[in-house]
Amino acid sequence: TFGTPTNLDRWTISFWVKRCNLADDASGGEAQNVWGTISNDGSNNVDGRFNTDDTMRFTFYQSSSTVGRLNTTQKFRDPSAWYHIVQVWDSGNATAGNRMRFYVNGAEVTDFSTDTNPDQNLDSYWNSDGSKATIGSFVNPDGSRTGGDSNGDFYLAEFVFCDGQAYAASDFGEYDEDSPTIWKPKDVSGLTFGNNGFYLDFED
Repeated sequence: TFGTPTNLDRWTISFWVKRCNLADDASGGEAQNVWGTISNDGSNNVDGRFNTDDTMRFTFYQSSSTVGRLNTTQKFRDPSAWYHIVQVWDSGNATAGNRMRFYVNGAEVTDFSTDTNPDQNLDSYWNSDGSKATIGSFVNPDGSRTGGDSNGDFYLAEFVFCDGQAYAASDFGEYDEDSPTIWKPKDVSGLTFGNNGFYLDFED
């Protein structure tokens, strides 16, 4: 459960994910949520998930309406690969197209089937005081499953949430001289996490 945020208008999520069964192979073809939060009445939610067609979305749904959404055209269908995903909320940005940003393996995604930008300075429900973060699934605040949304079927590593910062993928990963073609994690201990930020390495 989140406490008092540093900034509801600016935050960054970064994680590394390796898929197992794809969404369209799962029972019922359900979506697979990586992270999210939802209000008691279901009218507000923010999430990052794999869709049933194996594209990926980053969405803010407020008062039963979509106020921000990036939905990739890219499909994530390689269960042998680790994907590095960075999703940035920066609603205070004067440029509408920079208020939600999406990176995959170090490169910013610019090709979306849905590209809905939030209003400037729109407060996020994720990170709000009293909202509950869920990782690896998507459930109601009382712990019950939400209709049509599934537990994830994937490995996760290096899940980072930075409250109050709009970071780029290069703050979490890098190419180096030993592996110039392989994007890999780097030390995140020097990042600013803010009041509600956290770092889950899942080393165990």
